[in-house]
Amino acid sequence: MTDRHHLLVHGGTFAAVGDGGDISGVRGGSSPDGLFVRDARHLSRWQLTVDGAVPEALTPVADGDTARCVLVPRGGRTEPPAYTLFREQAVAEGAFVEALRVTSNRPTPTTVRIAVTADADFTDQFELRSDYRTYAKTGVVRQRQVLDDGVEFSYRRGEWRSRTTVTSEPAPDGVEETGTGARRLVWTLDLEPHGSAELSLRVAARPHGAPLAPRVPLSPAAANEQLLALEGEFAEGVPFPTGWPELAAACARGLSDLAVLQVPATGPDGEELRVPAAGVPWFLTLLGRDALLTSLFALPYRPQLAAATLPALAATQATETGAGAVAQPGKIVHEVRYGELAHFGQVPYGRYYGSVDATPLFLVLLGAYTEQTGDLALARRLEANARAAIGWMLDHGGLTSRGYLVYRADGGGLANQNWKDSPGAICSADGSRPTGPVMAAGAQGYAYDALRRTAHLARTAWDDEVYAALLEQAAGDLRDRFQRDFWMAEHGFPALALDGDGHHVDALASDAGHLLWSGLLDKEYGELVGRRLLEPDFFSGWGVRTLASGQPAYHPLSYHRGSVWPHDNALITLGLARYGLHDEARTVAHALVDAATAAGHRLPEVLAGYGRDTHGEPVPYPHACVRESRSAAAPLALLTAVGGA
Repeated sequence: MTDRHHLLVHGGTFAAVGDGGDISGVRGGSSPDGLFVRDARHLSRWQLTVDGAVPEALTPVADGDTARCVLVPRGGRTEPPAYTLFREQAVAEGAFVEALRVTSNRPTPTTVRIAVTADADFTDQFELRSDYRTYAKTGVVRQRQVLDDGVEFSYRRGEWRSRTTVTSEPAPDGVEETGTGARRLVWTLDLEPHGSAELSLRVAARPHGAPLAPRVPLSPAAANEQLLALEGEFAEGVPFPTGWPELAAACARGLSDLAVLQVPATGPDGEELRVPAAGVPWFLTLLGRDALLTSLFALPYRPQLAAATLPALAATQATETGAGAVAQPGKIVHEVRYGELAHFGQVPYGRYYGSVDATPLFLVLLGAYTEQTGDLALARRLEANARAAIGWMLDHGGLTSRGYLVYRADGGGLANQNWKDSPGAICSADGSRPTGPVMAAGAQGYAYDALRRTAHLARTAWDDEVYAALLEQAAGDLRDRFQRDFWMAEHGFPALALDGDGHHVDALASDAGHLLWSGLLDKEYGELVGRRLLEPDFFSGWGVRTLASGQPAYHPLSYHRGSVWPHDNALITLGLARYGLHDEARTVAHALVDAATAAGHRLPEVLAGYGRDTHGEPVPYPHACVRESRSAAAPLALLTAVGGA
């Protein structure tokens, strides 16, 4: 990860700390440091000093569920360190815990003054993004209250209230003001010759709307035990491939990440659920598209993800039109946020529906879950939601009026509303952007699959043959139209999109592989596309690029115009296998597994598009989520596509 931040994650809580375990609260950069719960920063400063000086890291924090480091006072060769500090940190739901042990290296008694400067600015994550936006916040009241064993920070803006409590054992000798909002907890420790002393610090975050006070573990070791138990239970029983240990390791690492990336959600009847969050640091929340794809990848191995994701999304399905949130009846939510700015309507993402593909993917997952498990109960429970989703696709979505799912740029939110949602991601080969409504190719594949799967549900779960026949007819018509309108004969490849006038948006893009996954293309076209995706301009050696190199629009360090996305490649691999292109599927799968192996068996959100022939190691994308649910589940999709080959 860039900026030397190390992530600790558990459910809806994450902390980003530096090499020495500190939190500086500095804004800017690719990711902020701090303790975050429900989109707010509950620790913005956490800095250790000893005898008034910042120690240096002898052993910096390494990747893992617990942050451990060894610190010493700064000095030279002629002055051996007078003491050594052993620092250990971990997170739990709504909590951050630290164990600090200071050991004297002197043969005589000594006194050491330990201080931890703490602050909580309660900044919304959207304020910390590097997009130069500012947000007015009037009537804010901040308070600091000294406790017998620590300090409490509180924040109020109208009805919005949050607080962070810092306590320690033993209690600090004092809590000092710093001239800023921060407070300094201080301890004076008398150490015997070569003796040690320990401090235990516990941080409890109470974000606005949190139903219960967090259960703060007694120590980082206790928090780590909780995580290990959670990860072990989640991975239990998954048949890892014995003949391909690198894929087995990637699957195990992915399952461990998925175990801790589950966040609370609520079902249609108020039931409590746990659903896969999109990723950290920026998206530790429910994103419809991400949760659906993650659940689809994991479905053969962990169907409980789908069993939670589907009702959670049904509970947030739009029932009326809302312009600011791009909501329309039947539409599945794109993003759910709990932060202050969303609460006051300063960003539209409290419940934001700016996605053209979450709705068909909801139907794809519902059909796939029913087929995988044989459980008709969920399909029957969500029948009204599924029919409403079909209604959205046919009506507001554009299938009836335009023949395709259509989106329009949202001035207050996302310009692009398919999976490639960055500005300029949908483009022609020369980099120019389409005008007017956009019909993205991949979304049409999802719509086709959604219609077919829902037709099957209508027959098997809802006993509605007439509805099933109507949906099958709509799917067949969509397939015929697509191959007529999107196919670029001069390239032997489908267009990335159609613009508002029906003209080709002609960039050669990886989205064509999603059409294989959905089964939208005839066999002849599908085989052409599958083999084309393995040619050198597309295939980097670490995976298929989002945009083929050699086009003016290509950039290896762009978000969606030449980078390599593991989840994109997982869909492509499943699609290649579906069309019988098993050698090509294995080639992509091995490339992704090699990329994971080079990074401790973990696939990041996205990689740079540089070729393996000129760069012997995968080049990271500078702003990628390190733990991302779709990428964590991608090795499971590879296992489904190619087995242990």
